Amino acid sequence: MKFLSLHLAYALGDEELRKNVRALVKYAVFLVVVIAVYSVIFHIIMTQVEGRDHSWITGVYWTLTVMSTLGFGDITFTTDIGRIFSVVVLMSGIILLLIVLPFAFIRYFYAPWLEAQIRNRVPESVPAGTEGHVVFIHWDTVAQDMVSRLEGEGIPYFVLAEDGTEATALLSDGVSTIRGKVDDIRTYERLNAGRARMIVLNRDDLMNTNVALTVRDVSTSVPIVAFAENEHSVDILELGGCDHVLPLKKILGEQLANRVNGGHAQAHVIGRYRNLLIAEFSVHGTPLVGKSIADSRLREIAGVSVLGVWDRGQILSPRPDLVFRDLSLPVVAGSQEAIDRLNEYLYIYDTNWNPVIILGGGKVGRAAARALKHRSIPVHMVERNPDLASKIGGLPDRLIIGDAADRDVMRAVGIEDAPSVLLTTNRDEANIYLAAYTRRISPEAQIVSRITHERNLPSIQRAGADLTLSYGTLAVETIFSLLHDRPPVILGQGIEFHDMPCPRALEGLTLGESGIGAETGLTVIALEIDGQLVADPHASTTLVPGCTLLTIGSESQLEAFRNAFG
Repeated sequence: MKFLSLHLAYALGDEELRKNVRALVKYAVFLVVVIAVYSVIFHIIMTQVEGRDHSWITGVYWTLTVMSTLGFGDITFTTDIGRIFSVVVLMSGIILLLIVLPFAFIRYFYAPWLEAQIRNRVPESVPAGTEGHVVFIHWDTVAQDMVSRLEGEGIPYFVLAEDGTEATALLSDGVSTIRGKVDDIRTYERLNAGRARMIVLNRDDLMNTNVALTVRDVSTSVPIVAFAENEHSVDILELGGCDHVLPLKKILGEQLANRVNGGHAQAHVIGRYRNLLIAEFSVHGTPLVGKSIADSRLREIAGVSVLGVWDRGQILSPRPDLVFRDLSLPVVAGSQEAIDRLNEYLYIYDTNWNPVIILGGGKVGRAAARALKHRSIPVHMVERNPDLASKIGGLPDRLIIGDAADRDVMRAVGIEDAPSVLLTTNRDEANIYLAAYTRRISPEAQIVSRITHERNLPSIQRAGADLTLSYGTLAVETIFSLLHDRPPVILGQGIEFHDMPCPRALEGLTLGESGIGAETGLTVIALEIDGQLVADPHASTTLVPGCTLLTIGSESQLEAFRNAFG
């Protein structure tokens, strides 16, 4: 009885379920009316046509046995009119009782009730005492990428879901999920937002502004990070209470532009850790082409260490015998003075002063064009949508409205002489196609592309892209840099920067004895020992207790490191 009362109380308390029950009751009333009408007709035919008299209970009994197809046969009509009426009752019974009634019961009562029971498994508040957690207000690709790293570092997180079905699916997939209204102050009280480590607002600009103001009613100090779809929304989000606003499309365009060949050769800083700068540069047009890392003497010339080399979309380990190819992008690390010396060495060489081609004039493409123009690099752009022409304006030196898949359009824009091509459309399949198409037309051009889904990374690499970046990479690295209070290091799609304490299993071993590179593939680029940074450590460097490892590598390599060393 207690179990039944609980479910009845829930049914009375759920508005949607109450509506469904009312619909089911209406149908039941309709069935009762039909049965009553058939019973009356039964009496009329029996008395007026058949000449027999039966009770009203018998009429209801006959109607139900015929409609349910039981057909006991103890009461039957002998006239054609009676038999025709029996067929009508039988057919309507098949439809109303055997088809519609079960469907209506399942559709309007059982299925919603079952879904509600499953939905109730999703908690509406975090466990008591929860603190230091990260909250996402939406489940998207950024949250998916973030969760794996948060779990690896032991940082608790919660994803807010409004829809009960979505919340149930997330919980079934092992995602820490809380059900609640995204714009309700009580939701963030139940999330213990005031003790959170960070709130990540990853909805649209309007909703992010609303949520920021709502969270600020709960806590004035919790860090809030918001993504901005529109650059003009940055100020509004900051006024709404966001501590950090990330206009990802603008940042993505600038990061793509930093990777291109064009103008004078120079190194572009892509990250910083204390006084250690991490930078990339193109060897195109320099004497480094055809030389191995050992023969390049970059350490003697500038004092920088080679951390890896991007080559056709893959980052290669910095073996001394690794040879720089024409489109190689070395990743180096050093002090500010070392990077300045490297730029002095590179500056006298021109990579290619022909215009860089941008395929796609959306927000990412326009941001890349601004960044390139700031470096005095000429830009040509192809955009398919003529409605964007007014927004693009005079950003590129030349704008062609047309299809980039048209060979005449590509020749007109200067593809055959371009040093680099940026693919900035918002569809992965379009960028993959354009990468393959561009590589066929201009085999020597550098191709830098954006992607949305990391699952498409192997495809676009096979298509010919030399370097790829995505929103997810930018967002995840930026958020983790804020969590660890350091500047972001944006290396490239699939390759991440990690700073982590030395595992106990490796303490006291030398870097060579640890086998980190051999067993996991991670590259140790520096060590932090007693607050001092040891850049480019040698194999003989000892991993002292309490030191911090600075590494670069993929998520799978990091997982292999955790599995191997804890």
